[in-house]
Amino acid sequence: MKLKGISISFLVVMLTACSTTPDSEEGSQIEKKGGTNVEQQLVSAATEGDIETVLELLEGGAGINATNNQGVTAVMAATQKNNVDTVKILIEQGADIDIRNNNMDNVLLYSGAEGLLEIVKLAVQAGADTTITNRFGGTALIPASDRGHVDIVEELLTNSDTDVNHLNNFHWTALLEAVILGDGRKNYQEIVQLLVDHGADVNISDRDGVTPLEHAERRGFKEIERILKEAGA
Repeated sequence: MKLKGISISFLVVMLTACSTTPDSEEGSQIEKKGGTNVEQQLVSAATEGDIETVLELLEGGAGINATNNQGVTAVMAATQKNNVDTVKILIEQGADIDIRNNNMDNVLLYSGAEGLLEIVKLAVQAGADTTITNRFGGTALIPASDRGHVDIVEELLTNSDTDVNHLNNFHWTALLEAVILGDGRKNYQEIVQLLVDHGADVNISDRDGVTPLEHAERRGFKEIERILKEAGA
């Protein structure tokens, strides 16, 4: 059939070619990040801890390290939801745990800062690069120290090659952050002791030349003062 000289079949073909599906915009955005809508499904499944779907999508060819618009990979998405088993499966399947998202976090940096011990252990066992830094120029040890995560600090110092004296963009070490940003209570005392026991230089000062001991004295942290002085401060 023709309409004013134009075949109906030709019109159908042209309209189909120009039409967009509801998913086309999202799909194109993901494509820019190196993934497809299948990879978006993978990130969503990892977020939900749906291991069965994760494995099905990977078996179907989904790119395990593709990212969404926030730069989040499947293994990072699982980390953010503390889906330990999903993180483990994705690591076993070859996920790159060192990839940072748009916020400059990766599996080790995020789990260390948030106190997610089991994921920190998985990352360390998988050979995470401990030299990669967050948006403040700090390694995983620094936020773990300033947030009072004793178990994370112990894991990193005991089982990884973390540099205990790394300086972030503020010219603070983990020791300085534990004293400056901590409250001086028992968990921070334990962290300071752990850092000292693993080689923290107690005399590295901040950018203004103020040492950890001086900060502790100013804040009235008597037990931390004692630990630092015994360590040679």
